[in-house]
Amino acid sequence: MSLPTLAHPGQPLGSTSKYTSGPGTHIYASSIHASLAGPVITTPAPSTTTSKTPSSSSSSSISTLPIISIPRAPYSPGAYAPIPSASISSTNTLPTVGSIVLCRVTRIQTRQVTVAIVVVGEDVCADDFAGVIRREDVRAMEKDKVVVAEGFRVGDAVRAEVISLGDQSNYYLSTARNELGVIMATSEKGNTMYPISWMEFKDSATGETETRKVAKPF
Repeated sequence: MSLPTLAHPGQPLGSTSKYTSGPGTHIYASSIHASLAGPVITTPAPSTTTSKTPSSSSSSSISTLPIISIPRAPYSPGAYAPIPSASISSTNTLPTVGSIVLCRVTRIQTRQVTVAIVVVGEDVCADDFAGVIRREDVRAMEKDKVVVAEGFRVGDAVRAEVISLGDQSNYYLSTARNELGVIMATSEKGNTMYPISWMEFKDSATGETETRKVAKPF
């Protein structure tokens, strides 16, 4: 699997047998995943040389695997590889019915989740779009038993599909497929979490679990 130029939270980047996890990434199931949205940076494997000592007549080189990292925006020009101009456009790519989008949860209500759409397809939006995930669009089965607050929390990163252009203020979105739902979440204590089932995330620091409508990894 080749490394992507631009990654979104939760996206698998490479195997831990080939790379080392750096800032902005985390490890899950022997694979390095993006923790942030941004350009993927690979740093050559550092090497250290052991000097000759009286007890050693030869020098040895110790190398590690290349490091994958994703810088936090904004970043200093020249400090990292630039984001390709094709990835971020000066004009927004409008969502259409069938578009897969990445969004951030901004509000939880009894019957719906309000989100800000930040990525449409492969294009990062210059400005956020407003979207809504209604309770009946959270999952495909047992729609009448859905509790919105158990599937999402404010701040969650969500992968969803546009199912309707909605009204004048919001796009209507759906997470009613296995690969759609929460892709990245932070626990109530502020720690990064990782998915352990289709309905739970686990706090990487405390081991406590929280319910979510979890998106199946790619």
